[in-house]
Amino acid sequence: MPYGAFLFLIKYNMEISKLYRIYKRFSAICTDSRKASVNSIFFALTGENFDGNKFVKLALKKCKYAVIDDKNYYIDERTILVNNSLLTLQQLAGYHRKKLNIPIIAITGTNGKTTTKELIKDVLSQKYKVIATSGNFNNHIGVPLTLLRMSSETEIGIVEMGANHLNEISSYCNIAQPNYGIITNIGNAHLEGFGSFKNIVNAKNELYQFINKEKGTIFLNKKNELLINLQAGKNVVYYNDNESIKIIKKPQNIFLSFMYNNITFNTKLVGNYNLENVLAAISIGEYFKVGNDKIKFAIENYSPTNIRSQFKKTEFNSLIIDTYNANPSSMELAIDNFHKLNLENKLMILGDMFELGENSSKEHSKIIELVKTLKFKNVIFVGKDFSKFSDENNYLFFYSTKLLIDWLQLNKIEQKNILIKGSRGMQLEKIIDFL
Repeated sequence: MPYGAFLFLIKYNMEISKLYRIYKRFSAICTDSRKASVNSIFFALTGENFDGNKFVKLALKKCKYAVIDDKNYYIDERTILVNNSLLTLQQLAGYHRKKLNIPIIAITGTNGKTTTKELIKDVLSQKYKVIATSGNFNNHIGVPLTLLRMSSETEIGIVEMGANHLNEISSYCNIAQPNYGIITNIGNAHLEGFGSFKNIVNAKNELYQFINKEKGTIFLNKKNELLINLQAGKNVVYYNDNESIKIIKKPQNIFLSFMYNNITFNTKLVGNYNLENVLAAISIGEYFKVGNDKIKFAIENYSPTNIRSQFKKTEFNSLIIDTYNANPSSMELAIDNFHKLNLENKLMILGDMFELGENSSKEHSKIIELVKTLKFKNVIFVGKDFSKFSDENNYLFFYSTKLLIDWLQLNKIEQKNILIKGSRGMQLEKIIDFL
């Protein structure tokens, strides 16, 4: 090791070890001064449109300490000046992870990772004390914050990892040091950041590469050929490989029901595409020896409330709300599933898909062609990308969600079964009050 790097390592260990001793006394971490709590540590993070250093004085009205990276905001010994607050947060999380002698499951994928993570958490929580990523807070800030919520009482950790460029998942793995990993699937998403589908595959594969290097265990969907071809490790637990798995079709039932090992599961999840997510949670529950009865209880009592595959009955209509995110693969799955549902008076409200870069027009055109192929008659498209094709099609098109809301206020929709699907940035959940 070069002498300069050795000195940096000593300096790093001294700084982080000192900060870690403070963290052990005041283990609540916050990055939003408005949510600061007594006996917590505030990290002043800086981004393109914000500078957390400016809120240090406000944070210290409640927090015990504040970590800053701008000396102009130093107040007293309660302010800890570092070179980079975000890097320090990540280093502290990595240091803490090494003190935790627990299994950590890392999960990534194009679609379904948050739902799968929630299902895994609920299953494992039947037997263990589990800490998992909150919501989909799965980025460079969310990963370290998830780790720092874990304590000596935590028995299993679950860390969700999102990505929109290469080497991102690899960096999260270096912090979280997972010994178990699962990729839900790989599809077209964030093409603007990745540049190509090949890069998406390589990015997700960073998780497999890390787990295999550390001789950890991978949970693998046996029916996903792409994932099978990527996996080169020896420690693999397969799921979705049981011939006894059978979807149960019930008239007028939009929720997923299926048989697994002679056990019937009646879920509160909309969409048969969620079967793989549920099977992943069951497999991990079995691996960690959660009993069948407890697994069944957790799966059947999981109810999505985060506008992902969520069912809502209003005074006038029945809604399937899937507006947290959208990409070409998840959009196709949602439309195909809705097509297969034995429902009358169907209506789809589809919003733009974001972060597709130069492929955007092509991908939006393909969705419209799919809708036409499946012979949907009642469809409303929302967003500037879908609206590019308004002159060529006999559907309703609105340039923005606001314009759709204006229209809905004058045109009441009733007695419909409605699928609402679009990227988070479209904010299609705002139309729910008008349906």
